[in-house]
Amino acid sequence: MSSSLIASAPREESGTTVTDVIEPPRRQVAGSDVSTLLLLAHGSIDPQAQETTRALARAVGLSRARRVEVAYLRHARPTARQVLRTLAETGHSRVVVVPLLLTSAFHAQVDLPMALSDPPALVPVVTPVLGSSSDVPDERLVAALRRRLAELDVEFDAVVVAAAGGSDSDAYRAVSAMASALGADLGLPCLAGFASTASPTPAEAVEQLRLAGARRVAVASYCFAPGRLFRRAADSSTAAGVVGISEPLGDAPELVGLILERFHEACDAKTGTGTSTERP
Repeated sequence: MSSSLIASAPREESGTTVTDVIEPPRRQVAGSDVSTLLLLAHGSIDPQAQETTRALARAVGLSRARRVEVAYLRHARPTARQVLRTLAETGHSRVVVVPLLLTSAFHAQVDLPMALSDPPALVPVVTPVLGSSSDVPDERLVAALRRRLAELDVEFDAVVVAAAGGSDSDAYRAVSAMASALGADLGLPCLAGFASTASPTPAEAVEQLRLAGARRVAVASYCFAPGRLFRRAADSSTAAGVVGISEPLGDAPELVGLILERFHEACDAKTGTGTSTERP
């Protein structure tokens, strides 16, 4: 795991403010066209999940030296409404929300619109979720999974991509497509496993790979941060005798690049030009 996950307190670095508690931000300069980036995460009762999200926010902020805020859909504070209200009160008129979600499932379809409904004073621009709803996963997510697997420093001959799960068929196909893409990238058998609702479970996926001849199966954690379902997938996989379980994506550089691309695309759309006024 990146050493940056150890730091958990909100702080200010290189002109970039990162907070996950509501505190008065610096007042925006009148007439400024610079947008604030709001990372909207699912949230968890596990404090380490919030630490991981803050580490990602710091990495994004340091990459572009801009203001980055964090909010949560569930289980943690602040909410998106709280952050938007505070930003509006201090003159920040342009906000781009990047949802830290890997599929267009329940949280994207229900929780996200609810969290951003009836904003207090500031209507943000909302980007698509980071995970693809198509059968072609973003190559940067594939690279981030590969990076985390490499950090295990173990040999393996098959992989299970462990995701949260859900009843949404499009989300199921998206995770399965990610498993296929990662397997093709590694040149190894790779199956999807789900911590809840959908099947197979990670343990069942491990068993399927073993029946097909695999002897050393590793697990790629397809999540942004640790939490209840990550622990469930890890426990299931450990019981199945896997050789290693990768850390969540966290502040992987490939993920930082994908977030910044979403942000700049939203800024380009707002200006109505082919070039964002916020790029160097």
